[in-house]
Amino acid sequence: MRKLIIFSLVGFFAQLIDGSLGMAFGLTSSSLLLAYGVAPAIASASIHMAEIATTAASGISHYKFGNVDKGIVFRLMIPGMISAFCGAAFLSSIPGDLIKPYISGFLLLLGIYILFRFLIIKTDTGSNGKHRQLKHRFLYPLAMIAGFFDSVGGGGWGPINTPVLLSRKGAVPRKVIGTVDTSEFGITISATLGFVMFLGWEQINWIWVLAFVIGGVFAAPLAAWLVRKIPSFILGVLVGGFIILTNANTILTEIAVASNITTIIYAIMIIGWIISIVTVVRRNSKSANQFQNVG
Repeated sequence: MRKLIIFSLVGFFAQLIDGSLGMAFGLTSSSLLLAYGVAPAIASASIHMAEIATTAASGISHYKFGNVDKGIVFRLMIPGMISAFCGAAFLSSIPGDLIKPYISGFLLLLGIYILFRFLIIKTDTGSNGKHRQLKHRFLYPLAMIAGFFDSVGGGGWGPINTPVLLSRKGAVPRKVIGTVDTSEFGITISATLGFVMFLGWEQINWIWVLAFVIGGVFAAPLAAWLVRKIPSFILGVLVGGFIILTNANTILTEIAVASNITTIIYAIMIIGWIISIVTVVRRNSKSANQFQNVG
């Protein structure tokens, strides 16, 4: 019972982060299961089964609050579903942990870019803005890479798609986050189908699935509301910092950095993240005041 409550709380906060920042449900949940000694393929299969319910709830909530870019959601979903199924087949025979450090290094660089990009922006990009038209040759490879690593790593659709789409000029954070979260429903269905075919139903722990579903479904509407209310310049800095912290942990663990040094590195990054948030809030507040004074 205690484990069920813990998993439900993790599911709640994981979906709250995922729905408001466009990533982290799979990453957070898989980290917990792997810490309990669960095999990567079993962890990923259980998480994707739970995400059928959580991504559906998240997608409906984001659509209701107007956070979805209808022009690209299916262009992301269809190629992502194909590669997610292939990733599930791949993970059935090859350990996914071997690939994670390389992906984390790439995402860490993207996180740094996004953080500084939103620090440079002087005014909010606007909650009612629209994405620039993205071409098929950009979206299809992106979706296929993200879908594949989502299955292999237990979470990757949001961490790969969200920072890349946010790095495009004219991107509106709440639209990016809502679109990525909504399209993830199809990727989850495809990945789950692949795991069931190659691993079997009996490998999935339904108690874990139920716990994650309970927590995630309750958090989805709240997250979709938050992403609409929080200004885009704050979301950009939050997403960038979250990507840096999350992937720095994978890299530091992989290269076996001493725990005391890791603590110092994390303290420096967190302090820098807080300073960045305060800086961007103060700067945009001044810009808003100047605009009102001029008016």
